[in-house]
Amino acid sequence: MKKRFDRIFPWLFVFGDIAVMSLSIISTSFLMGNIGEYNGPDSSYFLVFVLVWMVITILRKDYRWERTSRYDNLFGKLIGSLVWFLVIVAILWVPVLMEANRTIYFGMMSLSLFISVSSYRIGTFLLLKKYRAKGYNFRNAVILGKSEIGEKLAKVLERRKDFGIRYMGQYDFNSEIMHNKATLRNFFEEAVSNEIDIIYINELTNSDVVKKLIDLADEHYIKIKVIPGNSLQLEKNLTFSRYGDLFVINVNEIPLDNVVNRVLKRSFDLIFSLLVTVFILSWMIPLVGLLIKLESKGPIFFIQERNGVNNKIFRCLKFRSMTPNDYADQIQATKNDPRVTRIGAFLRRTSLDEMPQFINVLMGDMSIVGPRPHTVPMNQVFKSQIEKYNSRHQIKPGITGLAQVRGFRGEIEHPFQIRSRFKLDYFYIKNWSIWLDLKICFGTFHELIYNRENVY
Repeated sequence: MKKRFDRIFPWLFVFGDIAVMSLSIISTSFLMGNIGEYNGPDSSYFLVFVLVWMVITILRKDYRWERTSRYDNLFGKLIGSLVWFLVIVAILWVPVLMEANRTIYFGMMSLSLFISVSSYRIGTFLLLKKYRAKGYNFRNAVILGKSEIGEKLAKVLERRKDFGIRYMGQYDFNSEIMHNKATLRNFFEEAVSNEIDIIYINELTNSDVVKKLIDLADEHYIKIKVIPGNSLQLEKNLTFSRYGDLFVINVNEIPLDNVVNRVLKRSFDLIFSLLVTVFILSWMIPLVGLLIKLESKGPIFFIQERNGVNNKIFRCLKFRSMTPNDYADQIQATKNDPRVTRIGAFLRRTSLDEMPQFINVLMGDMSIVGPRPHTVPMNQVFKSQIEKYNSRHQIKPGITGLAQVRGFRGEIEHPFQIRSRFKLDYFYIKNWSIWLDLKICFGTFHELIYNRENVY
């Protein structure tokens, strides 16, 4: 019964997805028709939309969930599929989109799809988690071989009932028993009688033992999963590459090594920064520039060399907030700094001096969210003080970042401040998701309004 559920559920999920998507498109068409704009696509386009969605989600393996999958994995897959869907539909529908009312329809449909499909998927995911947490649709599992890592896994399985993996015990087999196929066969026969579905084994270097275990597991319809050793447990983002008949473990990849994630992040950066440039910077630069010029002589912008992705130097833009001086590159601004002008103090206090960096984002030197870039001299100092500091340059620097929304802004007075910033930057790089970027953006607005400490 439990295995039948696993076979049926993906199909229910696929058809549910299509039903929700169809209702979303139909309801958008109905709404637009009622307000006199446009009654949506004809039936031929509707069928194309459904077909495109099915192909994208199947190719991207949206319906292949692990029992241990997390919400950010689910949300990331959904965002990626929606982006591909909207891009393909926009290309197919480009002649139609030339009409203004249909462009409005496309925007409404995009928003409706995002809300409805994400709500359906996350809701279904939550229900399945609760269902498993109550003891349904479970898999029985044992751990073969005693080790510290094995004991950690046992605690996780006992604690996370929502995984639907019932921990049944740990077997301590010595090397002599592991090499004895008859003894191992008896173990597997006993496992079958106890309805064991999964056997976790500690990392084994002996290929003969691994082969015996896999052969016996295949013979008894039991799944084998290997627990990586301590060295590999240090890295969260393990991926596998296939080289002919060989599999290679990639131990230090980051989410933004994935081309889909990079496209997703860059699309977000371009759309966001383009909107800011057109609707805000277009009038802000002349206005702020005039105020800067009225108070002191010098350029409107302060242009400074900073370290970017892969440590490459780029020219970072800011509104000039100080009187022109020879030490702006070497000395950080401090509280009551006499170099700061009156308009500059306001710009720094409200972080408006950073607004021109949206141009850096458009140019591809920066991202909306990422580790904040430091000046080249400061970067050299921090690099000598903090191990692995250079690793924060694996991705583009950002206008805002996780460290900033956690309160680490402004002047760096103590070594622990830069260490704390680095830890948060490193966490962001290793755990990036579009959902995390959105959370940081909302957190930044909160910080700007309610927390202006250390900003001067």
